[in-house]
This record gives sequence, structure tokens and C-alpha cells, in this order.
Amino acid sequence: MKIKLANRIDENSLELFDDRYEYNEEMTDEDAILVRSASLHDYPFSSSLLAIARAGAGVNNIPIDRCSEQGIAVFNTPGANANAVKELVLCSLFMASRDIKNGITFAQGLSEDCDFSKTVEKGKNAFIGPEITGKKLGVIGLGAIGVLVANDAVKLGMEVYGYDPFISVNSAWSLSKWVRHVTNLNELFAECDYITLHIPANDQTKGMINKDSISLMKQGVRIVNLARGELVDEKDLIEALNEGKIARYVTDFGSYDLVHANNTVCFPHLGASTPESEENCAKMAVRELRDYLENGNISNSVNLPSVSEPRSTSHRICIIHKNVPNMLAKLTSIIGNNGINIENLVNKARGDIAYTMIDTNSDVDKKALNEVENIIRVRVIE
Repeated sequence: MKIKLANRIDENSLELFDDRYEYNEEMTDEDAILVRSASLHDYPFSSSLLAIARAGAGVNNIPIDRCSEQGIAVFNTPGANANAVKELVLCSLFMASRDIKNGITFAQGLSEDCDFSKTVEKGKNAFIGPEITGKKLGVIGLGAIGVLVANDAVKLGMEVYGYDPFISVNSAWSLSKWVRHVTNLNELFAECDYITLHIPANDQTKGMINKDSISLMKQGVRIVNLARGELVDEKDLIEALNEGKIARYVTDFGSYDLVHANNTVCFPHLGASTPESEENCAKMAVRELRDYLENGNISNSVNLPSVSEPRSTSHRICIIHKNVPNMLAKLTSIIGNNGINIENLVNKARGDIAYTMIDTNSDVDKKALNEVENIIRVRVIE
């Protein structure tokens, strides 16, 4: 199978492909694409393309709707970079507390000062800040990263409030019992000295940190945003920074205005930039691709339902189709009329799209299945 590398991909991860696979950055007529940050919005998909795996969590660089229309599965790797981001969040909490950035700049500016120690002692009060122990931290979003942040903040002596109306069972089990789970976001805004964001940017969350929500916060609140820049209304944020309502804002998504604003620390999108994180994400992406290409199984897809079944037959039919009534009856009827026995069948839907896997021990006429109305793609794995 042919794999196109849209970015440089960790070499250790590529070794997970066996000799049935070939991969390089110049590949054409590929069966799958491995990508990190390269934009695929203008990339012409070949008819052979079955899947795209993003070595990372965000998929803004992939045209999801176009992929769904063409029956291309899109995978991401949630949680693979969680520890890397968590560590930078912890660093951000300290940088939000004490003016470390300007303190370093001040000290470096004294390189030719003959009385360095005396000048430092005289000027250090300008960079003073509070300790985080005993302070209240609000964690918005309790996914893979948010849970790690919340648990470690508890260990650092913070009183942690967690908000996530859609928390998963796994996250709930992993969350420290000392984290206070709040159901009202306004309560978190009002109570917390520090707030850190760990949610995706969508129609419900974009601009959630704005004039109205800031007005509910404590005077001198400190905000960390290593999730998405769009979660914050920059104009309202900068106004609050200038007024002192927000004491400091630390983000991984800077802009020209933010870099020049008062009391901000802007990282150059460093959240997942560790060798360990890059390797974890790439390995996870390779495993997802292999399981889909070889077995039809789907995990961590952003456009198709999760389906995982062990292989026990010679043929597996994988069908992506519209989520409309009577589809299963039509598909099974065609297979049965050809004298083929169905050994196993699983069907799941996600929004407007459904995915059906049918296991048999006989060859299947793909053409007949493709002619069924509302079929998007049919694939037979032998």
C-alpha cells in the first residue's frame, strides 16, 4: 500500500509499517496520507485515497466535509501529546504568577552593569508575583490534557475546579477525587484565581472569553490558553489587560496585537513540540491507518463512527453510506441473493454517515453494492 507523507514524520514511527507498505513525500496515487501541519485543503485527492491520519489532535488543516463526501476516513491522535501540553500548562501557571519573562529581559539587559547584584536587588520588585499554592484554578475541559492538568495542580496545592458537561467515563475515572466538578461555568469564572482552557474551538466555544465572561471573573485573574486562539475575543481581552482586570494572559496562540499587549506571554505554538510527543502522535497515527487499511476498523476518526471487530473470515466488506432507512436491508439482500452467508455484521452511524462491516467467507460483487442508492464507498478486504 502507498502512504504519502505530507510532512516529515518520526522515523521510529514509520518503522511500524511492514514490507506491504511504501511511503515517501513524493508518493502519488496514494492509499493514505500521514500529515502533521501541512494544509490539505487545496490538495487534489486521488480516487485511491482511503484515509488521512493527522499526527496530532487538531484537524483544521484537513477538509473534513470533502473527505466525508468521498468516503475518506480522517483520523487524529487525541491524548498522544497530552503530557507535553500539560507540562507547558504547568510552566504557564508559574509564568502567569510571576513576571518571569520581563524579569529575564531585565537581568539580561544588565550584562554590562559593573554593579550587577546591587542593580538586580533594586529592580527585582517590579517582577514580584503570587505563589500558586492555595489558589483556585479553574480547568475548562476535562479531556486527556485537562485531567492531567487538574490532577497535577492538586498535587501542587491548588484548589481545582473542573468544568466539562461532556466528560467521558474514562476521564471521570482518571480525575482526582479532590477536583471539584462544577456544572455552572459562571461559578468557575467567579471563584477562580487562575483559569486554563482545554476545549476545542467550535460554534459554541469561539470567543467564550469575552467582555461578558471577563466581567464575572475576579479582579486580577490569570488566564492560560494553550488550546485554541479563537476561544478568546482578543479585543475584549486586551482591554481587560490594560484595565488590570486580567493580571496576565499566557497563550500558545499569539498575534501581532497580543505580543505588543500589556502582561502577556506568547509562546510560538510549543504545546506539543517535544520529541516524545511527536513520536507518540506519529505512532498512534500509523497504528490507526494500519488497522483501517488492513481490517477496516475505525478508532479516533473525526468523520466516521468508531467500529472495531476481530477478523475471523476470508472477506470483510467495508461500506460507507448515508445514514438513511432501509440501507441494511438492501445490502444484506444483495449479498444473500448471491448465495453468500453473512458470518458477522456491524453497523454504526455518526450524524449523516453510517459505516457497515460485513464478514463473509466468499467473494463479493462490489459492483452490485456500489449501485445501491446512498452508497458512498465500498471496499472489500481479503
